[in-house]
Amino acid sequence: MPHELARHSLLSLLQKNRLDKELIDYIVYGSVIQEVKTSNIAREAALAAGFSNKTPAHTVTMACISSNAAITTGMGLIATNTYDVIVAGGVEFMSDVPIRHSRKMRGLMLKANKAKTLGQRLALLSTFRPGFLAPELPAVAEFSSGETMGHSADRLASAFNVSRAEQDEYALRSHTLAKQAQEKGYFTDLVPFKVQGIDQVVDKDNGIRVSTPESLAKLKPAFVKPYGTVTAANASFLTDGASACLIMTEEKAKQLGLKPKAFLRDFLYVSQDPVDQLLLGPAYGIPKLLKKAGVTLKDIDSWEIHEAFAGQIVANLKALDSDWFCKTYLGLSEKVGSPDLTKWNNWGGSLSIGHPFAATGVRLCMHTANRLVREDGKLGVVAACAAGGQGVAMLIERYPGATAD
Repeated sequence: MPHELARHSLLSLLQKNRLDKELIDYIVYGSVIQEVKTSNIAREAALAAGFSNKTPAHTVTMACISSNAAITTGMGLIATNTYDVIVAGGVEFMSDVPIRHSRKMRGLMLKANKAKTLGQRLALLSTFRPGFLAPELPAVAEFSSGETMGHSADRLASAFNVSRAEQDEYALRSHTLAKQAQEKGYFTDLVPFKVQGIDQVVDKDNGIRVSTPESLAKLKPAFVKPYGTVTAANASFLTDGASACLIMTEEKAKQLGLKPKAFLRDFLYVSQDPVDQLLLGPAYGIPKLLKKAGVTLKDIDSWEIHEAFAGQIVANLKALDSDWFCKTYLGLSEKVGSPDLTKWNNWGGSLSIGHPFAATGVRLCMHTANRLVREDGKLGVVAACAAGGQGVAMLIERYPGATAD
């Protein structure tokens, strides 16, 4: 169950930092597709991990940026002097999502539970129809529009004239860079997981596949058929995963003898039209963040941007480099410009590593912190789009003396 993945991330975080459970004041976890038996999965994971039952925990949800929301929620608790040491994370278990009975079947079952006599039960049974058995599966779709995210990505790519070749090229880049980072041992925050009853230990991401342009070009459109450009290869894949990070003030870290990796210097959330601009969160968030923090594109040494779709990434890059978009939608006098792609998602991204919805935000932040060390940078930007037309942008600064292990 998902709380077991979250439990493992909690325990692994403590073990890595040699930290006693009693020092944790509060736990915040993100989760998107909720397991109904563990509605407050943060609490259930904490109890399963052996945390004190006196340690409060709550769950947040903000689609793909849920663990970003968990981190900033923890920051708020620290900033108000409510707590000192927070664990923030996220978990998603896409291989066993809750599937519901139809609404009519659920209503019938609830009425049957209240029926007291055989006659009442038989009367209810007579109202049953075979169509009641059709299940309701959760979908990666917008509730407000009913449109799947893949359709939105196809329309966004078309709006910004992102070709199929550009998307496949970017997807190949993501897988190639992820493979290189994996082989170089850069994914130092990954911990192995043993599934009960299975001999093989999961010790690395298994979705990284370096293909060829020719092979990618043969794939058929996944959403808009037959003319769409989004395929299984240039879209992020859904996977299981959990993440956790430890946040506190610099002063508290020094008191505990801990070695910080990075400061979270600034952040903000954005929201726009969930129909036509569903996946443009980075294009809206990045300029606002840079202005708020008083920095420019050239000051950023590391970019970690959530790769929902290759078309979404390229469209956001084109939006930032478009005078028309920046003037019309961002109210700027000129375009923001194009970030340096030699500093962009250098260890791959969600296209190659996978996208366990609520866990991805912490992964983006940790890749940024570790990349700043290995690439000798100072400032990094994390940005992501999310369902509902929302997005996040964060500014992360390397901590002096930080290491990537």
